[in-house]
Amino acid sequence: MQSAFQRIYALVSADRRRSAVLAVAACLPLAGCSGLEGVTSPFSGLFGGEKYQTKLLKDTPADQLYDTGLVRLQKHDYDGAGKDFGELEKQYPNSNWSQKGLLMQTYSQYTEGKYDDAVATANHYIGLYPSAKDTPYVYYLAGMSYYNQIPEADKDQERAEKALIVFSQLVEKFPKSEYVADAKYKIQVAKDQLAGREMKVGRFYLQSANYTAAINRFREVLAKYQSTRHTEEALYRLVEAYLKLGVVNEAQTAAAVLGHNFPDSQWYKDAYALLKTGNLEPQESQDSWISKAFRKTVG
Repeated sequence: MQSAFQRIYALVSADRRRSAVLAVAACLPLAGCSGLEGVTSPFSGLFGGEKYQTKLLKDTPADQLYDTGLVRLQKHDYDGAGKDFGELEKQYPNSNWSQKGLLMQTYSQYTEGKYDDAVATANHYIGLYPSAKDTPYVYYLAGMSYYNQIPEADKDQERAEKALIVFSQLVEKFPKSEYVADAKYKIQVAKDQLAGREMKVGRFYLQSANYTAAINRFREVLAKYQSTRHTEEALYRLVEAYLKLGVVNEAQTAAAVLGHNFPDSQWYKDAYALLKTGNLEPQESQDSWISKAFRKTVG
């Protein structure tokens, strides 16, 4: 998959970059060439000429704004580039320049690390152009903006939840996009992070003898994040919690499902040993919610 910078620059033709960008680059040190009105020579006052206050033109030509933004990108001035691209929508709303500007503004904000701004601009783009050629990439930038802010598992996981939602939308709406493979990987990482958070809270409740609350957390892992690495432990913890509550059939079912799906797991060996201390065996109840959650896998 192309890097973000390669993807953006693929949107601009090589001939246009060579001509327009170089021309704008030459203008930048002089504060914008034709972007100023009423500027006279610094020597005009010496010869009696009237000096005028410098002021910006009301509307800068769209191609100049766009090309100036590209130059700023090349110079890693992402804040300046974002502002230039943002002006395109303000000065040329509902135009092709406005659409391109929103895309480039999202990229500039994302690259600078202004993730909340990037998400806001991306959402604006998606609302206006839900089926455009570059909309999958905008979804990807929004998802990455959340993904890059995912904290450790013991912190609030709102960003992981939002990354999961955006990447899932990308996969669902644009299944043939070049960003789908990476989005699916990021989805798995986000799910693993969210499952880790549930496990941490569940273990806390288990240690506090709040077994019902612990079961609810482990159940959440099986219901939403069954494909993560935390599933084995969640099943084992259910054995523990249900045994503490005296709900033997659910404890036996959790152990049986664990054995069916992860027969070589240390968690299954531990669950089996735990049941044996009470002279019990893993035994699956088809009516159990645990069995139903895994029926497709077990069957």
